[in-house]
Amino acid sequence: MTTEAEDPTLTIDELAARSGVTVRTVRFYGTRGLLPPPEIGPRRVGRYGREHLARLALIEELRLQGMTLAAIERYLGRLPADLTAQDLAVHRAVVSSWAPETVETVGRAELDRRAGRRLTDDDVRRLTAMDVLARLDEEGYRVDTGLLRLAVQLLDLPFSPEVILAARTTLLDHSRAAARELSTLLRDAVPEHTPQDVRTLSAHMQPLVIQALLTTFQRSLREEVREWLGEGEEG
Repeated sequence: MTTEAEDPTLTIDELAARSGVTVRTVRFYGTRGLLPPPEIGPRRVGRYGREHLARLALIEELRLQGMTLAAIERYLGRLPADLTAQDLAVHRAVVSSWAPETVETVGRAELDRRAGRRLTDDDVRRLTAMDVLARLDEEGYRVDTGLLRLAVQLLDLPFSPEVILAARTTLLDHSRAAARELSTLLRDAVPEHTPQDVRTLSAHMQPLVIQALLTTFQRSLREEVREWLGEGEEG
Protein backbone atom coordinates (compact mmCIF):
# COMPACT_ATOMS: atom_id res chain seq x y z
CA MET A 1 0.00 0.00 0.00
CA THR A 2 1.18 3.54 -0.72
CA THR A 3 0.71 6.64 1.35
CA GLU A 4 0.88 10.32 0.46
CA ALA A 5 4.47 10.50 1.71
CA GLU A 6 5.69 7.36 -0.07
CA ASP A 7 7.11 7.03 -3.56
CA PRO A 8 4.93 5.21 -6.12
CA THR A 9 5.18 1.47 -5.48
CA LEU A 10 2.56 -0.16 -7.72
CA THR A 11 3.39 -1.96 -10.94
CA ILE A 12 0.96 -1.59 -13.82
CA ASP A 13 -0.52 -5.01 -13.01
CA GLU A 14 -1.05 -4.01 -9.37
CA LEU A 15 -2.53 -0.66 -10.39
CA ALA A 16 -4.98 -2.37 -12.74
CA ALA A 17 -6.00 -4.90 -10.09
CA ARG A 18 -6.51 -2.21 -7.43
CA SER A 19 -8.55 -0.09 -9.86
CA GLY A 20 -10.72 -2.91 -11.21
CA VAL A 21 -9.66 -2.33 -14.83
CA THR A 22 -7.40 -4.19 -17.23
CA VAL A 23 -3.74 -3.45 -17.92
CA ARG A 24 -4.76 -2.73 -21.50
CA THR A 25 -7.18 -0.05 -20.23
CA VAL A 26 -4.47 1.56 -18.10
CA ARG A 27 -2.15 1.72 -21.11
CA PHE A 28 -4.93 3.09 -23.31
CA TYR A 29 -5.70 5.89 -20.84
CA GLY A 30 -1.99 6.65 -20.72
CA THR A 31 -1.70 6.99 -24.49
CA ARG A 32 -4.69 9.36 -24.51
CA GLY A 33 -3.10 11.55 -21.86
CA LEU A 34 -5.79 10.79 -19.28
CA LEU A 35 -3.28 9.17 -16.94
CA PRO A 36 0.16 10.66 -16.13
CA PRO A 37 3.15 8.51 -17.04
CA PRO A 38 4.59 6.33 -14.27
CA GLU A 39 7.86 6.98 -12.53
CA ILE A 40 10.54 4.74 -14.00
CA GLY A 41 12.28 2.72 -11.31
CA PRO A 42 15.05 0.13 -11.30
CA ARG A 43 15.21 -2.18 -14.32
CA ARG A 44 13.04 0.34 -16.23
CA VAL A 45 9.87 -0.78 -14.44
CA GLY A 46 7.11 1.81 -14.29
CA ARG A 47 5.77 2.58 -10.80
CA TYR A 48 2.40 4.10 -10.00
CA GLY A 49 1.07 5.79 -6.86
CA ARG A 50 -2.00 7.19 -5.13
CA GLU A 51 -2.58 9.94 -7.70
CA HIS A 52 -2.78 7.34 -10.47
CA LEU A 53 -5.26 5.29 -8.43
CA ALA A 54 -7.38 8.35 -7.70
CA ARG A 55 -7.34 9.52 -11.32
CA LEU A 56 -8.32 6.08 -12.58
CA ALA A 57 -11.20 6.01 -10.08
CA LEU A 58 -12.38 9.41 -11.35
CA ILE A 59 -12.15 8.29 -14.98
CA GLU A 60 -14.16 5.16 -14.26
CA GLU A 61 -16.76 7.18 -12.35
CA LEU A 62 -17.13 9.58 -15.28
CA ARG A 63 -17.46 6.60 -17.63
CA LEU A 64 -20.14 5.03 -15.42
CA GLN A 65 -22.06 8.31 -15.57
CA GLY A 66 -22.29 7.82 -19.33
CA MET A 67 -19.61 10.30 -20.43
CA THR A 68 -17.95 9.66 -23.77
CA LEU A 69 -14.17 9.45 -23.98
CA ALA A 70 -14.07 12.90 -25.58
CA ALA A 71 -16.17 14.35 -22.75
CA ILE A 72 -13.90 12.72 -20.16
CA GLU A 73 -10.86 14.20 -21.89
CA ARG A 74 -12.46 17.67 -21.76
CA TYR A 75 -13.40 17.26 -18.09
CA LEU A 76 -9.89 16.17 -17.07
CA GLY A 77 -8.32 18.80 -19.30
CA ARG A 78 -9.96 21.54 -17.21
CA LEU A 79 -8.45 20.24 -13.96
CA PRO A 80 -5.17 21.64 -12.60
CA ALA A 81 -2.22 19.40 -13.41
CA ASP A 82 -0.95 19.24 -9.83
CA LEU A 83 -4.06 17.85 -8.11
CA THR A 84 -3.34 15.48 -5.24
CA ALA A 85 -5.05 12.14 -4.68
CA GLN A 86 -7.29 13.85 -2.13
CA ASP A 87 -8.28 16.57 -4.61
CA LEU A 88 -9.12 13.94 -7.21
CA ALA A 89 -11.18 12.03 -4.65
CA VAL A 90 -13.23 15.17 -4.01
CA HIS A 91 -13.94 15.52 -7.73
CA ARG A 92 -14.96 11.88 -7.87
CA ALA A 93 -17.28 12.41 -4.89
CA VAL A 94 -19.00 15.25 -6.73
CA VAL A 95 -19.38 13.15 -9.88
CA SER A 96 -20.64 10.05 -8.05
CA SER A 97 -23.22 12.15 -6.21
CA TRP A 98 -24.99 12.69 -9.53
CA ALA A 99 -25.77 8.98 -9.75
CA PRO A 100 -29.06 7.62 -8.41
CA GLU A 101 -28.95 5.38 -5.36
CA THR A 102 -28.25 1.88 -6.64
CA VAL A 103 -28.49 -1.37 -4.70
CA GLU A 104 -27.74 -4.55 -6.62
CA THR A 105 -27.51 -8.26 -5.92
CA VAL A 106 -24.20 -9.79 -7.01
CA GLY A 107 -22.18 -12.96 -6.56
CA ARG A 108 -18.82 -13.13 -4.80
CA ALA A 109 -16.75 -12.95 -7.99
CA GLU A 110 -18.66 -9.90 -9.20
CA LEU A 111 -18.37 -8.34 -5.74
CA ASP A 112 -14.57 -8.65 -5.95
CA ARG A 113 -14.61 -7.11 -9.42
CA ARG A 114 -16.75 -4.17 -8.28
CA ALA A 115 -14.49 -3.68 -5.24
CA GLY A 116 -11.39 -3.57 -7.44
CA ARG A 117 -9.61 -6.29 -5.49
CA ARG A 118 -10.07 -9.75 -4.03
CA LEU A 119 -11.91 -9.35 -0.72
CA THR A 120 -11.06 -11.56 2.23
CA ASP A 121 -13.72 -12.97 4.54
CA ASP A 122 -12.69 -10.34 7.09
CA ASP A 123 -13.11 -7.61 4.45
CA VAL A 124 -16.64 -8.86 3.75
CA ARG A 125 -17.42 -8.93 7.47
CA ARG A 126 -16.22 -5.34 7.89
CA LEU A 127 -18.11 -4.12 4.82
CA THR A 128 -21.22 -5.77 6.20
CA ALA A 129 -20.66 -4.01 9.53
CA MET A 130 -20.44 -0.73 7.61
CA ASP A 131 -23.90 -1.49 6.16
CA VAL A 132 -22.53 -1.50 2.62
CA LEU A 133 -23.14 -5.23 2.10
CA ALA A 134 -25.79 -7.69 3.19
CA ARG A 135 -25.29 -11.41 2.63
CA LEU A 136 -28.32 -13.09 1.10
CA ASP A 137 -26.95 -16.65 0.88
CA GLU A 138 -23.61 -18.42 0.47
CA GLU A 139 -22.80 -16.66 -2.81
CA GLY A 140 -25.18 -13.72 -3.14
CA TYR A 141 -24.77 -10.22 -1.64
CA ARG A 142 -26.90 -7.12 -1.71
CA VAL A 143 -24.46 -4.24 -2.25
CA ASP A 144 -24.75 -0.47 -2.24
CA THR A 145 -22.69 0.12 -5.37
CA GLY A 146 -22.46 3.85 -4.75
CA LEU A 147 -20.61 3.31 -1.46
CA LEU A 148 -18.67 0.13 -2.20
CA ARG A 149 -15.45 1.64 -3.60
CA LEU A 150 -15.35 4.25 -0.83
CA ALA A 151 -15.86 1.59 1.83
CA VAL A 152 -13.11 -0.60 0.34
CA GLN A 153 -10.68 2.32 0.66
CA LEU A 154 -11.71 2.68 4.30
CA LEU A 155 -10.66 -0.94 4.90
CA ASP A 156 -7.03 0.18 4.67
CA LEU A 157 -7.42 2.78 7.42
CA PRO A 158 -6.62 1.87 11.05
CA PHE A 159 -10.22 2.15 12.25
CA SER A 160 -12.61 -0.50 13.49
CA PRO A 161 -15.91 -1.08 11.62
CA GLU A 162 -17.69 0.32 14.68
CA VAL A 163 -15.84 3.64 14.43
CA ILE A 164 -16.45 3.88 10.68
CA LEU A 165 -20.15 3.06 11.12
CA ALA A 166 -20.46 5.68 13.85
CA ALA A 167 -18.78 8.23 11.55
CA ARG A 168 -21.19 7.32 8.77
CA THR A 169 -24.15 7.77 11.10
CA THR A 170 -22.86 11.20 12.13
CA LEU A 171 -22.44 12.26 8.51
CA LEU A 172 -25.88 10.98 7.54
CA ASP A 173 -27.57 12.72 10.45
CA HIS A 174 -25.93 16.06 9.70
CA SER A 175 -26.50 15.69 5.95
CA ARG A 176 -30.21 15.04 6.46
CA ALA A 177 -30.47 17.98 8.83
CA ALA A 178 -28.76 20.26 6.29
CA ALA A 179 -30.99 19.00 3.48
CA ARG A 180 -34.09 19.55 5.62
CA GLU A 181 -33.12 23.11 6.50
CA LEU A 182 -32.19 23.92 2.91
CA SER A 183 -35.52 22.54 1.67
CA THR A 184 -37.34 24.76 4.16
CA LEU A 185 -35.44 27.81 2.90
CA LEU A 186 -36.28 26.98 -0.70
CA ARG A 187 -39.95 26.37 0.07
CA ASP A 188 -40.16 29.77 1.73
CA ALA A 189 -38.28 31.44 -1.13
CA VAL A 190 -40.46 29.85 -3.84
CA PRO A 191 -43.94 29.63 -2.30
CA GLU A 192 -45.77 29.17 -5.62
CA HIS A 193 -44.44 26.13 -7.43
CA THR A 194 -45.41 23.04 -9.38
CA PRO A 195 -43.82 19.58 -9.06
CA GLN A 196 -41.90 20.28 -12.28
CA ASP A 197 -40.63 23.58 -10.86
CA VAL A 198 -39.28 21.73 -7.81
CA ARG A 199 -37.55 19.09 -9.94
CA THR A 200 -36.00 21.72 -12.20
CA LEU A 201 -34.79 23.82 -9.27
CA SER A 202 -33.36 20.73 -7.58
CA ALA A 203 -31.51 19.70 -10.74
CA HIS A 204 -29.90 23.14 -11.00
CA MET A 205 -29.13 23.43 -7.30
CA GLN A 206 -27.76 19.95 -6.62
CA PRO A 207 -24.24 20.29 -8.12
CA LEU A 208 -23.83 23.74 -6.56
CA VAL A 209 -24.94 22.58 -3.13
CA ILE A 210 -22.74 19.45 -3.28
CA GLN A 211 -19.68 21.47 -4.24
CA ALA A 212 -20.41 24.00 -1.48
CA LEU A 213 -20.80 21.24 1.11
CA LEU A 214 -17.58 19.54 0.05
CA THR A 215 -15.61 22.79 0.05
CA THR A 216 -16.86 23.99 3.43
CA PHE A 217 -16.40 20.53 4.96
CA GLN A 218 -12.82 20.29 3.69
CA ARG A 219 -11.98 23.68 5.18
CA SER A 220 -13.68 22.87 8.47
CA LEU A 221 -11.87 19.53 8.68
CA ARG A 222 -8.49 21.17 8.05
CA GLU A 223 -9.22 23.63 10.86
CA GLU A 224 -10.19 20.78 13.20
CA VAL A 225 -6.98 18.89 12.35
CA ARG A 226 -4.88 21.99 13.01
CA GLU A 227 -6.56 22.42 16.40
CA TRP A 228 -6.09 18.70 17.13
CA LEU A 229 -2.36 18.99 16.41
CA GLY A 230 -2.07 22.27 18.28
CA GLU A 231 -0.94 24.13 15.16
CA GLY A 232 -1.56 27.78 14.41
CA GLU A 233 -3.50 29.13 11.44
CA GLU A 234 -0.41 28.91 9.25
CA GLY A 235 0.54 25.40 10.48
